[in-house]
Amino acid sequence: MEVLDTVAIACDHGGFALKEALKVALPDVAWLDLGTDSAESVDYPDFAGKLADAIRDGKAARGILICGSGIGISIAANRHAHIRCALVHDVTGARLCRQHNDANVLAMGGRMIGEAVAKECVEEFLSTAFEGGRHQKRIDKLGSC
Repeated sequence: MEVLDTVAIACDHGGFALKEALKVALPDVAWLDLGTDSAESVDYPDFAGKLADAIRDGKAARGILICGSGIGISIAANRHAHIRCALVHDVTGARLCRQHNDANVLAMGGRMIGEAVAKECVEEFLSTAFEGGRHQKRIDKLGSC
């Protein structure tokens, strides 16, 4: 896996353990850790917003978001027009969200996915390019939704 850019990572309390495990499992990634910093209860929209801001401001090229199920934090992230966040549960989803959807944020559920699969998903997400071509016109239409 070759990572050329900083990757933002953020979570709520339900994703804290997986966030920390991913940082250890993938030490070659240039992580921009935006919190949370404990398993104490916090609100996932706040951390999705921090990650969206970091991407908007050019501090990171892509991002990883984790909450308990991955659902809430992915919904919150997709409220930002410049974010295409995909909730995935396996490597195939991680690959296809890049190839076909040009996703710039990957979401996972800390209570839904194991560490080994999550690591594989992040590796696939970071190493897969957008195919463009026939998929680009669909991405362009997302801007008009």
